[in-house]
Amino acid sequence: MKKVILGAMMMLAAGTANAADIKLPEHTANGGMPLMEAIAARRSGRTFDTKMLSDQVLADLLWATWGISSEDGKRVVPTARNRQDIDLYVLLPTGSYRYDAAKNTLVQLGSEDLRPILAKEQKFAGDAPVHLLFVTKDKKYGEMHAGSMYQNASLYCASAGLKCVVRGLYDRAEIKQALGLDGDYEVVMTEAAGYPKAQ
Repeated sequence: MKKVILGAMMMLAAGTANAADIKLPEHTANGGMPLMEAIAARRSGRTFDTKMLSDQVLADLLWATWGISSEDGKRVVPTARNRQDIDLYVLLPTGSYRYDAAKNTLVQLGSEDLRPILAKEQKFAGDAPVHLLFVTKDKKYGEMHAGSMYQNASLYCASAGLKCVVRGLYDRAEIKQALGLDGDYEVVMTEAAGYPKAQ
């Protein structure tokens, strides 16, 4: 009996530990703005509505940025020798997350809202409900891979009627410490995204 109770408690604890992860809906496989129109419409925007993105829009944004696009694990953007040695972190009002594309899940790293750290130098960024963080230790190709990812994100935002802006002005040491990044891992670039603020 004691073993049964202990097992049940362990299962409950495991479930609680994962309760804050966000299971995303499958990405939208078709539709959206034609590519040439999205390229023409892409703009940086600095005025955001604080309203959170819907789960579907968030899922589509993350897939367009760093999703898996084939059965053999290829990604939506290229990486040198297909090493895929870059991670996509996401800051939301509910905490910080790592995007697990294989499981289509946002794995929660912490429940603290870290977005204010990224908005200290540029206050407008504090209104954006979503911040994408490109994390890597690759000194040679990491920033190039991040560029491919944020270009995809920007084109998706143009297609979906969202605003976004790529940002490099933030305290890199502070955000690295807040995320608990190890060793040589760095946040090499960020991108704020959200619905446009009504004029």
